[in-house]
Amino acid sequence: MNEDWFKLIGVPLTTLAVAGHVCAAEYLTVDQAQKLMFGNEASFEQSDVKLDRAAKKAIKAATGVKVERRVLPTWKVFDGGKLSGFFIIDEVIGKHDYITYAIALTPAGEIKQLEILVYRENYGYEVRNPRWRAQFVGHDSETTLDLGEEIKNISGATMSCRHITEGVNRVLATYDLFLKNK
Repeated sequence: MNEDWFKLIGVPLTTLAVAGHVCAAEYLTVDQAQKLMFGNEASFEQSDVKLDRAAKKAIKAATGVKVERRVLPTWKVFDGGKLSGFFIIDEVIGKHDYITYAIALTPAGEIKQLEILVYRENYGYEVRNPRWRAQFVGHDSETTLDLGEEIKNISGATMSCRHITEGVNRVLATYDLFLKNK
C-alpha cells in the first residue's frame, strides 16, 4: 500500500502497527506543526532558549515544576516582517514514555494552539483530542493551570494530562521570564 495515501488521510503508519493500541505514533513533524499553527506565509527564526542552572531554578520557582532540559527549542514567528508569535517544542513524560508537543504563543504570550507531535505511550492518547487541547487556548502565564480546575482530566490518561499541563505551565513561565519583551 502506498505510504503517501496514509499521509493524505492523516493516519500515521505507526498507528496501524497494533490494532486497538497506539504505539509511538508521529502525528506531525515540526514543519507541519509550524504551518498548521501559523500558516504557510509565516517565517520562522530559531532562537532556542538556553536553560542554565539559574534559569531552571527561576522556572521551577514560578511553576513548581522541575526543568530537565538544557535547551527549549523555540522559534520567533514573523508574518509580513512583524513578530506574530512564538513556536515552542517541549517534551514531557506521559506515564512511562515521552510526549512531544508544540505550543503556538501570541506575541503577548497567550496560547494560540497546542498540538501533539509524537505520542509514545500505549494508553492516554486521548490527549490528542482537539476538545481537550482547546482548553489551553487563551491562557497565559498570569494563571497557573491546574488539572481538574482549568484543565479537565481524561480518565485513563491522567498522567499524560497532568504532565502536559505541567509542561505548558513551564513553557508559559519560560516565555514570561525569557521571551517577553525581547
